[in-house]
Amino acid sequence: MLLIICDTIARLDKTLYMKRTIILSTVALAMAACCNQPKFDGPTYLNPNAPVEDRVEDALARMTTKEKVGMTTAQSKFSSRGVPRLGIPEVWHTDGPHGIRPEVLWDEWDQAGWTNDSCTAFPALINLAATWDKEMSLLYGTSIGEEARYRKKDILLGPGVNICRTPYNGRNFEYMGEDPFLSGKMVVPYVQGVQKNGVAACVKHFAVNNQEFQRTQSNSVVDDRTLHEIYLPAFKAAVQEGGAWAIMGSYNLYNGQYNCHNKKLLVDILKGEWGFDGVVVSDWGGCRDSEEAIKNGLDIEMGTWTNGLRGAASDSYRNYHMADPYLKGIKEGKYTTKELDDKVRRILRTIFRTSMRPEPNYGRFVCPEHYKAARDIADAGVVLLKNEDHTLPLDVKEGGKILLVGENAVKKMVVGGGSSNLKTAYEITPLEGLQNAFAGKADVKWVRGYVGDTSTSYNLVDTGQDLTDHRSAKTLIAEAVKEAKDADYVIFVGGLNKSNHQDNEGTDRVQLDMPYGQENVIRALAEVAKKLVVVNISGSPVSMPWADVADAIVQGWYGGTESGNALADVLTGRINPSGKMPFTVPFKYEDGPIKTERQYPGIKEEGDEYWQTYYDEGVYVGYRWYEAKDIPVQWPFGHGLSYTTFEFGDAHADKRAIKADGQITITVPVTNTGDREGAEVVQLYIADPVASIDRPVKELKGFEKVFLKPGETRTVKFTLKSDALSFYSIEKHGWVAEPGEFEVLIGPSSQDIRSTTKFTLK
Repeated sequence: MLLIICDTIARLDKTLYMKRTIILSTVALAMAACCNQPKFDGPTYLNPNAPVEDRVEDALARMTTKEKVGMTTAQSKFSSRGVPRLGIPEVWHTDGPHGIRPEVLWDEWDQAGWTNDSCTAFPALINLAATWDKEMSLLYGTSIGEEARYRKKDILLGPGVNICRTPYNGRNFEYMGEDPFLSGKMVVPYVQGVQKNGVAACVKHFAVNNQEFQRTQSNSVVDDRTLHEIYLPAFKAAVQEGGAWAIMGSYNLYNGQYNCHNKKLLVDILKGEWGFDGVVVSDWGGCRDSEEAIKNGLDIEMGTWTNGLRGAASDSYRNYHMADPYLKGIKEGKYTTKELDDKVRRILRTIFRTSMRPEPNYGRFVCPEHYKAARDIADAGVVLLKNEDHTLPLDVKEGGKILLVGENAVKKMVVGGGSSNLKTAYEITPLEGLQNAFAGKADVKWVRGYVGDTSTSYNLVDTGQDLTDHRSAKTLIAEAVKEAKDADYVIFVGGLNKSNHQDNEGTDRVQLDMPYGQENVIRALAEVAKKLVVVNISGSPVSMPWADVADAIVQGWYGGTESGNALADVLTGRINPSGKMPFTVPFKYEDGPIKTERQYPGIKEEGDEYWQTYYDEGVYVGYRWYEAKDIPVQWPFGHGLSYTTFEFGDAHADKRAIKADGQITITVPVTNTGDREGAEVVQLYIADPVASIDRPVKELKGFEKVFLKPGETRTVKFTLKSDALSFYSIEKHGWVAEPGEFEVLIGPSSQDIRSTTKFTLK
C-alpha cells in the first residue's frame, strides 16, 4: 500500500495535491490496517465495511457547523472542501464528458503545465448517441471513469443529456440528440460505467437548458407537459435507472427562478418525486442567491471568480453565497442547520462512494484498451447517409489516387469547444487515417479547398499545427479542381468546427448551412470528380442543399483520439457502417418548429430582467414536429445506411390486449439479406391515433442494435408497459395511459416503417 501511494505521489503535481494526498494516504492506511483485524475499533465513518448511511451519520455528528458549511463551497477552480481534522478528503471535480480535462492552476483557467495529463479523447456524446448501442455507452462510461479515477477525480462533470431543441444550440455536440427516449436509454449505462470505478457521474445541465445565447439571463418558459415528456425523461432515467450520484444545475432560469436553486426542479421533482439521494452541484458561477441556494436544494457551490490564494476577502471562495454568508446567517438565527445537514449528508455520501469507498480502485490512463474503446465507439457512430451505385466502400486499385479536400481533413478537433477542451495524447486526423489505411497501396493527397478557422489553441492547449493560409477562395477552389480531375476518388471533408458560433460552448450557431463557402467547393468538385464523397464533420444538424451532386455522403462527428482511423475504417469497409442519426436534418431552418423570435433566441421586453424564451412548440421537437406537419426532411431521425441489406418480417404481439398494470411483448424477425455481416438498429415507435389530447404521430419507445451475418435471422424482442403509452396530464399532474387501440411501428428509421401491429389497452 505504501509503495502504491508513493508511486502515485510521484506522478502528481505536489503544489496542488499534497494536502489531499496526505489525507487519502492516512485514510487508505487506516482502512487497509483495519481490514486485517477481526473487529474494527476506530470511528464508524472510517470503517469500510460499515453501511454508507452509518458512516455518513457518524461523520456528520463529529463535525462543527463551520466545517459543515465549508464543505458546501469551492476551495479552488475544481475542488470543494473536506474536513482535514477528520481525515475526510476534499472533493475533486473534472470537466468531461469526452475526456479528463488537463490540470489548471489552483485559482486560474491557465494550464498548470503538467506533462502527464494528456488524456484519451473519447468521441463527443452526439457520436455516442449515433451508435444507438447501449453496450457502447457502457464501454464509454467505464473507460472514461477509469481515466477519471486514475487522475484522482471524484466527480466527472457529465454526461450531458439536454435535448437538441434547435440546431443552432452551440452545445448540441455534447448531448445525445433530439429524442428523450434515446437519450434516456443511452445515459443509463454511461452513468453505471463511470460509477463502478468509484467516480460520480454528474449529469447535466438540469434542466431545459437548450441554448447558449444569453445562457445566464434566459428564462425558459415551458408548460408542465412539455417539461415532463421532452426535457426531463433522460435526467429521470439517469437518476432512477442509472443511480446517478450527482446532478449539475444549469445556468438558465426556469419559470423565473435560477436552476441552480430552483425549488420545483431540485426540491419538488429531483429530490422529492425521483428520490435522488446524491449531490447537486452548481454550474460554475450558476449560484445567484444565498437564501435560495440554502433552501432550494443546492449542495455544492462551484464558481469561477476568485483569487483564493492571494486575494482579499471580497474576492475569495469564502465570500461565495454558501460560504461565510451561510455561516453568518446560521449564527444570526436566519437559517437552521436542517438544510445544512441534508447538504452535508449528500456530500459525505458522495465521498464514501468515491475516494473513501470500500473497494480501492486506481483506474488506468491513456492505455491501449482506451484507445481501442475510443475507436470502436467512433466506428459505431459514423452514419452513411447516401451511397449511390455502391460508391462506398472505397475500391482503389494499387497505385490509385485518393484526393482529400477540406480543412476538416487535417484540423485537430479535440482542442476547443469550451469546457470539453482536451489535451490528448494524440489525435488522428482524417488525412492521417486514410494514409494509414492505404499505406503502400494508393496515393492519398490533400489540398485545402477552403479556409475556415486557423486557430489551433484553446486555453493554452495547442495542437502544434500551423493552418495559416492567405490564398483567396477562388485560388483554393481552382487548386482543388485541378487535383480532382485525375483522382479515383475525391473525398471532401468539411462541416463545422469548435469555433465561436459553431459547435462551441458560450455561443450559438448563426446558420444551418456549412460555413466558409464550402458549398461552392463541393459543387465545383462535382463537376470534375469521377466519384465524389462528402464527409460532414459536425455535432449538430447541417443542411445539405448540395446533396444531389454527391455520390456518397457520410456524417462524421468529433471522434476524439482515433477519429481519423475510425472514419477510414468505414470509408474502406473495414467496418460496416451502423450509425443512425440522433437528430433530424431539415432542408432548411425555416422548416423546423422554431418559428418566432420569442421561441428562439427569446425576447426581452421593457421592464424584463431576463430574456424570455417561450417553448411554444410544446412537445413537437425534432421528428415529432416534421411528421405532425407533414414537412419533408433531408435526413430523418434514425436514418443510416449499411453496406449490406436487412429485411424485416411481420411484427407479432403476444396478446391482443393488456391492462394498465400489464405488459406486452412485441417480436419481429430481422434478416441480413446482403453478402457481408453488419448491424441494424431495430426501432420501435408507438402511435396513439385516437386520444383526448393532441399527440405526436409516433414516438420512439424501443430500439435494439443487432449484429447479423449474411443470411442470418434474429428475432428482436421488445417488452412494453403502460408507461410507453402514456402522456403527461397537466390537469392530473401525472402520467396517463388512456384505454384504446395503439399501433406498433417498427423499422430502420422514423420514416422507414417496415412492420406494424396493433394492440388494445383496456
